[in-house]
This record gives sequence, C-alpha cells and structure tokens, in this order.
Amino acid sequence: MARKAPRKTAKTGWSLSTANPVLLALAAVAVVFAIGLGVSWLMGQPEPRPVPAAKPTTAAASPNPTPPSVAPSVKPPVPVQAAAASPEEPPYPTTEPEPGMATEAMEEPGKGAVALLPPPMPPGVVAPLPPVQPPAGNAALWRRNALPSKATPPGKPVIAVVIDDMGLDRKRSTKMAGLPGPLTLSWLPYARDLPGQTHAARANGHELMLHMPMEPSVDADPGPDALLVRLDKGEIIRRFRAALDSFDGYVGVNNHMGSRFTADRAALAPVLAELHRRGLLWLDSRTTPHSAGLGIAEELKMPFAGRDIFLDNFPAVGAIRAQLSKLEQVAKKQGFAIAIGHPHDATFEALASWLPDVQKRGFILVPVSAVVRAHHAGG
Repeated sequence: MARKAPRKTAKTGWSLSTANPVLLALAAVAVVFAIGLGVSWLMGQPEPRPVPAAKPTTAAASPNPTPPSVAPSVKPPVPVQAAAASPEEPPYPTTEPEPGMATEAMEEPGKGAVALLPPPMPPGVVAPLPPVQPPAGNAALWRRNALPSKATPPGKPVIAVVIDDMGLDRKRSTKMAGLPGPLTLSWLPYARDLPGQTHAARANGHELMLHMPMEPSVDADPGPDALLVRLDKGEIIRRFRAALDSFDGYVGVNNHMGSRFTADRAALAPVLAELHRRGLLWLDSRTTPHSAGLGIAEELKMPFAGRDIFLDNFPAVGAIRAQLSKLEQVAKKQGFAIAIGHPHDATFEALASWLPDVQKRGFILVPVSAVVRAHHAGG
C-alpha cells in the first residue's frame, strides 16, 4: 500500500504530531546551548588577574565579586558579659587600686595587658582643647546640686569621703547610704533603678556623683558602654552623654578604672569639655599617676579635685583603719583630703567606727563639692 503524505499545517507546513522525535530532541539541545552561550556573553569576560588554582568559594561564584577586605589592625572590642542575675553579685571589677598596689598599676606587657590597643599620644604632642562655653558662676549645675555645708572654721582641716561603685550591689549600697554623713556617693550608670537609689541616698544627707566607666590599662572589663581610647570622638561623647542622663542631682563625675583612658589626653579632653559645658565638676580618681585629667581641667578653668587616699585596696578592717589614719595626716598637712572607698563590708565597718569620732579629733567631714569650692573651683 502506498504511504500517505503528511498533512501540511497552515503555519509550519508540517504537523507536530508527525515530526521526527529525533529531530525535535536535536533542536531542543541546540536551543539550550544557544541560550547558555548568550547568558555567558551577557555576564562579561572573566577578571584579567589570574586566579590561583584553588577550590572555588561562594564569593568567587558571585557575578559581582568584591575585592578582599584588609584585616583591621585593631581587634574589635570583646563583647561585655551579661550581668549576673543577682544584683548582689557585681559582674564587673569594682576596685580601683592605688598606683603601685593594684592590678591596674602592675601591668606587664604580654601578661594580660591589652596589647593591641593604640598607644597614647607621644610625649610632647598636645591635642588642642575644644572650645567650651563655661557656665555662669553660681548658676553652675554642680553648685545647685551640691549638698549644703557650713563655712569651715579657720584652721580646721576638712575631709571628704567618696564611696565608688554604688548601685550595682543594692544591699551593700543601701547599707553604705545609711551611714551618717555627709558622704559623697558615686553611682555606676549601668546600675538598676538609679533614680530611686540616688534619691533615697540624697534624702539621707549624702552628696551624689556619677562613676563613669573608662578603659583600664590591663585586661579587665570596666562595664557596659565604657569610654575606650579606640572609639572615635563621636561615640565617646554619645556614651558619655547617655551615662550623664542615667540619673540627676549629682555634682560631677569621677572615673571608674580608666588608667588607660585618663592617660590619653586626646580621648579625655572632649569628655571634660562636655562636663564643663554642663557645669559639672571633675574628680580624678587617679588610678594612674599619668592621668591627664587634672591638667586638662585646670586648662579649661573648670571645677576639679583629685583623690588623695584609697581606703580599701586591701579590704580588711585593720588595713582600712590604717588608711583612715593616713587620710587624717594628709588633711592636717594640706588643709583638706579626699578619700575613695567602695561598698565593701570591711569598709562599712571601719567607717562606722571612724565617723562618730573624726570631728572630735578636730576634722570637719564635708562633701566633695565643699573641697572643690574652697580649693579648686574654676581651676
């Protein structure tokens, strides 16, 4: 029988149902190959630099590869550990020892020191101080927030006792604030319920300060949002302003740790300028003999003072009583003295027995603002 000729369609001339399957497959392969060539051409030519023979990575397979980034010369900051669940267990170091006696002053390169941080400015290189609009005399905030104190009788040496690290350990902070005053209580900005804690302390006759965390010269954590020398000026001021806004009613700021930060003039100068702009005083804790704080404060002609004695480098009652005797000797010699202690049980016990008798021995207990007003107001 004669084979029937395939019927022609109106458009192709052949019916798809009668087309050769082999030809259709070959045509499909050709179409896919042509599409692949077109896509490859659209993606452009490979980079001219030869690529070493290695296993391909995800970045190399990208149609728009980015050049490799240069590793930074400074390590990123170590994340701060979370606060302990109990407020009575401080998660951060809280002792600022006296130079020559404490860990900050005993730093040895390569033994726990933060070796990769940028060094302070070279000797002889002085960063210019930013312009500051000083507050007006008695309208300054530190004077308005100062605890009222009587005029000191002539010839009577005065003593101010500052207690740092307040607020984190609620039980011991409350206990310390219950001592007869006037004491000057300096509060960490990351403590809880600062407005409530500080209001109660002020109502009990104590002066208030802000205890600002700053970078130490050893590998120790000063706490959340501390001021670090590797931060740019904008971030330093942002952190400082946030801490300044944590509560109110205080007369000024002193440094928590900070042996590295306070020794860096370029980092510290804008901090003290901001403090002066707000009309507050600066108390240098002197955690390093190389602190630039007092020199900057004097140049700015702002109210300032410096710590004379650390009470509890060794938190034993006998050692603290010996430091209190040393404090009295300094006060007799220069007419005033400022001590810094911490809310330790031994410190509380030593102060509880010392405070009632100190005035009988001819000393006047005053808030730190009284020392500043008499000796260092306005530089």
